[in-house]
Amino acid sequence: MSGSGANPFVQFQESFTQDGNVYKYFDLPSIDSKYDSLPFSIRVLLESAVRNCDNFHVLEKDVQSILGWTPSLKQGTSDVEVSFKPARVILQDFTGVPAVVDFAAMRDAVRELGGNPEKINPICPADLVIDHSVQVDFVRSSDALTKNESLEFQRNKERFTFLKWGARAFDNMLIVPPGSGIVHQVNLEYLARVVFESDSSADGSKILYPDSVVGTDSHTTMINGLGVLGWGVGGIEAEAVMLGQSISMLLPEVIGYRLEGKLGPLATSTDLVLTITKHLRQLGVVGKFVEFYGPGVAELSIADRATISNMCPEYGATVGYFPIDENTLSYMRQTNRSEKKIDIIRKYLKATRQLRDYSLEDQDPQYTESVTLDLSTVVTSVSGPKRPHDRVSVSSMCEDFKSCLISPVGFKGFAIPPSALAASGEFQWDDGKSYKIGHGSVVIAAITSCTNTSNPSVMLGAGLLAKNAVQKGLSILPYIKTSLSPGSGVVTYYLRESGVIPYLEQLGFDIVGYGCMTCIGNSGPLDENVVNTIEKNGLVCCGVLSGNRNFEGRIHPNTRANYLASPLLVIAYAIAGRVDIDFETEPLGVDANGKEVFLRDIWPTRSEIQEVEHKHVIPAMFQEVYSKIQLGSRDWQTLEVSDSKLYPWSGISTYIKLPPFFEGMTRALPKLKGIEKARCLLLLGDSVTTDHISPAGSIARKSPAARYLSERGLTPRDFNSYGSRRGNDAVMARGTFANIRLVNKLATKTGPSTLHVPSGEEMDIFDAAERYASEGTPLVLVVGKDYGSGSSRDWAAKGPFLLGIKAVIAESYERIHRSNLVGMGIIPLQFLPGQSAETLKLSGREVYNIVLPEGELKPGQRIQVDADGNVFETTLRFDTEVDITYYKNGGILNYMIRKMLD
Repeated sequence: MSGSGANPFVQFQESFTQDGNVYKYFDLPSIDSKYDSLPFSIRVLLESAVRNCDNFHVLEKDVQSILGWTPSLKQGTSDVEVSFKPARVILQDFTGVPAVVDFAAMRDAVRELGGNPEKINPICPADLVIDHSVQVDFVRSSDALTKNESLEFQRNKERFTFLKWGARAFDNMLIVPPGSGIVHQVNLEYLARVVFESDSSADGSKILYPDSVVGTDSHTTMINGLGVLGWGVGGIEAEAVMLGQSISMLLPEVIGYRLEGKLGPLATSTDLVLTITKHLRQLGVVGKFVEFYGPGVAELSIADRATISNMCPEYGATVGYFPIDENTLSYMRQTNRSEKKIDIIRKYLKATRQLRDYSLEDQDPQYTESVTLDLSTVVTSVSGPKRPHDRVSVSSMCEDFKSCLISPVGFKGFAIPPSALAASGEFQWDDGKSYKIGHGSVVIAAITSCTNTSNPSVMLGAGLLAKNAVQKGLSILPYIKTSLSPGSGVVTYYLRESGVIPYLEQLGFDIVGYGCMTCIGNSGPLDENVVNTIEKNGLVCCGVLSGNRNFEGRIHPNTRANYLASPLLVIAYAIAGRVDIDFETEPLGVDANGKEVFLRDIWPTRSEIQEVEHKHVIPAMFQEVYSKIQLGSRDWQTLEVSDSKLYPWSGISTYIKLPPFFEGMTRALPKLKGIEKARCLLLLGDSVTTDHISPAGSIARKSPAARYLSERGLTPRDFNSYGSRRGNDAVMARGTFANIRLVNKLATKTGPSTLHVPSGEEMDIFDAAERYASEGTPLVLVVGKDYGSGSSRDWAAKGPFLLGIKAVIAESYERIHRSNLVGMGIIPLQFLPGQSAETLKLSGREVYNIVLPEGELKPGQRIQVDADGNVFETTLRFDTEVDITYYKNGGILNYMIRKMLD
């Protein structure tokens, strides 16, 4: 376990005293004169590298590489890999459950090996917010919230009980109960520190450093609006950080995005983020940092900035970063952070030149490239019908939708034939009336998602619009599934205090729950009469939501067109009942006097909204809501959990199961040996993504996972999804490589099947792996280029490990997935340049022997592979000494267990 050492930058530590406490920090500007030219986001990476430099996990060359960042750095041609240790980790419940399962299993392993299991705790602070479970089943009633939350508990009681146990059992892990809000909004309003302070074990002083975070949800990026550097990662990376390890990343290009001018009186932050999303998608910022600057930034509230940062995954960047300014500190005051804390933060940021004034051009750093947006040019917009970056101005919406109907099938087309353009259907509703719908009819209207519900300006704007609409006598058709799911209790508080809730409820926007809900597809069922009418007539009906993603099939199977819009426009389109409306020329309805009412007659101005916001969004609200956030609902409080520090695993649970990752583990390192007489489980081509590998979505009725659940008495209606069963390795192993579009050259058909070579039988991939295991045969994968591309997913590495895969031989790897394979103790080998399975004439039917050297392994060394006498060399893709240490231990979790036994 050797390799760590003293920090070579300790001489750059400075300190100040406040209220009798000594605060130490690294004086970054004094390290190198190049510091002031660095983007502010890169300065956060630099501080982390300087503070954590031990020449093992974080090397001195990492610091020099970050200091050497220049605008000329180009990804793909001058890649520079560095290590980064975030200050904390944030998890949501679907991805958090496997992390807690692994920590619980590690405790069991430590006990079995004679150690103290209570030493297993997150080293890096971890916050887990339960927000992905609640579904919109009940709407348009005063008890919709209670009913939906009750159903949520019925469906997820077992997972919730496990997580509540975790909240008690582990130190340094905070679990926010269900019904509290959306993870990213709770992060913004409550969990974020902006600047961390931790105790120094040496002399009792406190260490100050920038808050930074990685999270197991792609929209972790929202926190960049508060000046906290953060982005989404896979589960294995998150667990590694929780265990005190660094993550590897490429030093990014940084695109400067200059904002100038002011938003118009009718424009919203949603309109702004949809405009930026389309612009940056066109520019191409995948894998890059985007950093906002210019005088226009000062015109945006922190909530506005967070809205822009939230949709970072939709415009493709790693982060959309807003450096900290005085507005950031004012937001901290508004959200009830202490004045003493704010003073310390300001002092530290000034000392390290990380507090900026957007009006001062001499503070602008260098960027790889700069682009500009004049805020005054932003117009009222939506995005859709199938992608978040396909922005459409509301003034063009009517014609754009009609164009989409007749365009070829694609992101902007449905290929409706001319003869079917006027298609429509009628149905009876509970009120005894008959209603007619056609192409463009709105059937779902949801104010949802942290993108917008974290922003008081658009939420209060929606409330004021609802008030104006009701007072004008407008209403919403009863079959439209309307819902309001705030991102935190604070939203409900200020909507209630401002007096707009009765008007929202009158239009059908009752509060239905606190969580992601419609935005992640938890929209619940539509009425059967509506569904039958849509399906019978082949209608392109619509969902309108204030979310961040609208990919085809995500929101609801029966809404083929889905538009992202501000909460105000969600209500407007719900009142209209259709999206093919020209708001300028067509009225929403008539008032009591028979006068036509247009959208412009009920739309509140930005100044009107700000007046209400300043009056009603106050620190006392945040204090009241967040002071009791860990209490949870009555259902949560009555969940009975064990007080044991070891989890009482149930042998019959189909949700939570002790994983076999540490079976047979010993205190001593296992002897390093090669892989003998292995078989190829899969022979795959290029661009196999984590979507192909990792279990996701619904569980097919004839799959190995379905058989497993059926054998335990479950019916298909109770299978739930792979996501909900991430805490059960038996289900997840059976779902690995279960993608119906997987092309395996050992199989005769597309899908999750392969050849068991010794018998010549074709069977499900899991069944083949199980048979090989019973025969004592290790397995390898032989694949093409870019193996493991796509989203980082822990089960894309855990699943293959459980199938018995010992090594992968690929033409190339996606960077993070290679790291995840190492983290699970799987050897990543790479064909030499110009070689591949095809050039080497590998059929996948061979017996494979992989020879590891008797001496020390070295990063990047040549490794010989013998495939039935066809001998070839590969490159060992252990890229660092840390990789080799993890592999020798059987993976990162095993490494940490042995470390705790020292």
